[in-house]
Parts: sequence; C-alpha cells; structure tokens
Amino acid sequence: ITSLNFYINQDGYASIKVYNMMGQIVDVLLEQELSKGSHSLVWDASFLPSGIYFIKAKSSSNMATQKVTLLK
Repeated sequence: ITSLNFYINQDGYASIKVYNMMGQIVDVLLEQELSKGSHSLVWDASFLPSGIYFIKAKSSSNMATQKVTLLK
C-alpha cells in the first residue's frame, strides 16, 4: 500500500491508471471530475505480483507517467 499525491491545475476530469510492462491496464485508481488543487489517494497493490509498473495520470490539461517498482 502506498499513497500518491498529485496536483490538478484546473477543475476537470482526471484519470489515474496503472499499467504493466506489456501496456495492459492492471488497476484504475481514479476516473472522475476533480477540483483544482492538491489531492491524494491510496493504492493497494496487494493483488499484483512484484514487478515494474507505470502509473499514468491524465487531466484535461496535463499528462504524466511515473515508473514504479513493486516489491513484496
């Protein structure tokens, strides 16, 4: 379990998804309208095996991808 902190620079739709190395979506952490400002959420990855994953965050004006390593 880990927490993710992020900032949205304008009100609008936001999406945060987790992908495996093959580009498949393995978890959807967020898909909803959010207000401008700082937000946080918790990712419980206990159902996933150890490995490399990519967390992709999209909002109406930005997109970011973070590579993470899950160790159990």
